[in-house]
Formats: sequence, C-alpha cells, structure tokens
Amino acid sequence: MTTNHNQKLKDFIDEHSSLFWYTPRDKKENISPELLLETILNYGTLDDCLNLFQLIGYGNAYRMLQSVNGRKKMNYYPEIYNFFKLYLSKNA
Repeated sequence: MTTNHNQKLKDFIDEHSSLFWYTPRDKKENISPELLLETILNYGTLDDCLNLFQLIGYGNAYRMLQSVNGRKKMNYYPEIYNFFKLYLSKNA
C-alpha cells in the first residue's frame, strides 16, 4: 500500500473513531483491515461501507468477508453478513 493509501485509511479510522471507543487512542491507527471491515459493516452507515469498499477495494472486502469462518463469522450480524456477501459477490 502506498503512503497516501495508508493515510486515507488512517483518516477514515479517525473519522469513525467513536465506533472504536474501546481501543486506546494511540492504538487506533493499528486497527486491522478485518476489524475495520467488521466494525463498519456492523455499525457504520451504508455510505461508510461504500467509502470503505472504495478505499480497500471491493475484491479485498469480498475476500475478507469470505475468509471469515466459525466463531469469527458470528461477530457480524447475520443479516449484515448475508447482505454484504451477496452485494460484494456481485460488485467485486
């Protein structure tokens, strides 16, 4: 990833920092892409989700969502997981 891309991700996390209230301020820039995707899909707006897909790429988002299994899959609300898996399968 380029420095500009990393900065855009950091800016995105900063804009949505209230969703990561449990993460210490100095650790927020180290949030993994998987946790970022999970949190935004579960608690963000549809615009937030679409902006994140543009930042990380629709294909990357789809692969991350597909790779979730077992207990981790249950971190997503079932209807959110199903909707975005279908959406990303058509748009990735």
